[in-house]
Amino acid sequence: MKAAILSAPGRGRPAPGSLFAALLTAAALSACAPLAPSVAPAAERHATAAFELEGRMSASDGARAASGRVEWQHAPASDTWTVYTPLGQIAARLESDAEGARLTDASGQRLDAPRADALLPQVLGVDVPVARLADWVQATPGDGAEVRARDALGRPALVIDQGWRIDYLEYAAPGAEAPPARIDISRGDARIRLIVDTWTPLP
Repeated sequence: MKAAILSAPGRGRPAPGSLFAALLTAAALSACAPLAPSVAPAAERHATAAFELEGRMSASDGARAASGRVEWQHAPASDTWTVYTPLGQIAARLESDAEGARLTDASGQRLDAPRADALLPQVLGVDVPVARLADWVQATPGDGAEVRARDALGRPALVIDQGWRIDYLEYAAPGAEAPPARIDISRGDARIRLIVDTWTPLP
């Protein structure tokens, strides 16, 4: 009697047909179940107070366009931007510190202003907020900036700041603290594309 109970279908185990149907149902349910999105946590990044950047830049305001090499030495109290033509000649140099800003063009003509904001558009070709640039080129958004998207490592991929869109298209290395290598900055018709060739933190 005991052997008959163990071998009888429908008591100790399901019949082969019902087991197959159950497996099909489970497979269908798992295939239809939505996958949980994989979101990387925000990478911890720190702004460098002083740095030297060298790269290639193109800029356009919708009507005019220019391109060339750029060097930027940044410190908490001073900045020096030097822009070169595609042939390697100095097109303009802008220096700013606590005493004001001084722009020297290729002909040696000099313009002075209380702050770099008044002169930087003549160097870059686009009127951008000078005080935010150091954060933008380091992908370390400042107060009021909104990170709209991050890459697979949690680094900023898209930032909106004061109406400007900053797209980080590439980083120099896979580490969380790696500096950006390609950046698009835009607002309306104004656009700057920066390709960073070298990035050097300064003491």
